[in-house]
This record gives sequence, C-alpha cells and structure tokens, in this order.
Amino acid sequence: MTIDTKIRHVTRPGANLFLELGFSAKEAKQLHAASQKQINDTRLLKEQLMTELSTWIEQHHLKQAEAAEILMVSRPRVSDVVNKKTTKFTIDTLVEMMSRIGKPVTLAVG
Repeated sequence: MTIDTKIRHVTRPGANLFLELGFSAKEAKQLHAASQKQINDTRLLKEQLMTELSTWIEQHHLKQAEAAEILMVSRPRVSDVVNKKTTKFTIDTLVEMMSRIGKPVTLAVG
C-alpha cells in the first residue's frame, strides 16, 4: 500500500482559511475574527504566566539552571519562558510551573 503524501495546496500566511474551506465570505470573516481573538487571548494569558515566572526567577536571583531544577524543566525551557516564546508552551505547562514555585493559579470566568 502506498501513502499519498503529495502537497496539493498551501494556504499562504495571513489568508482566511475559512474562505478556502468553502465558507461564505460573511461566515468566513466571522470565523476568522473569532479564531484570531482566541489565539490572541491565549497568547496574552501565556505571556502573563511567563511574566510571573520571570519575575519570580529575577526576585530570587536565580540562574536559569537553578530555576530549571526547581521548575523541573531543562535550562533551555527556562530561557524560552524568560524570552516569552509562547508558542513553545501550553497553558497547562505554565500553570504547573507556577504551582512548583508555590504560586497557584486561579481561574476567573467572566
């Protein structure tokens, strides 16, 4: 059995994927806007958690290797947190890190 791996179409960056999937222009615009908002909200939440972690590291005068031991991650992962590389982390992972430093995260809906 042969698996077909040919690329037949590539959506260019910034394009409205929903239009390309066949949604009407109006619906595609709404779906695209909603997805962009969700992506932005998630990025902002990750940045907030990363700022808290970075501040804690700085306040405790820790080197990245020392922080890595406490957070139970590699030193490069700490660097990614400090440099706010949000795409490399899930919210769950950042919440676990916060817990490891004794800063529980509370979720507020509203």
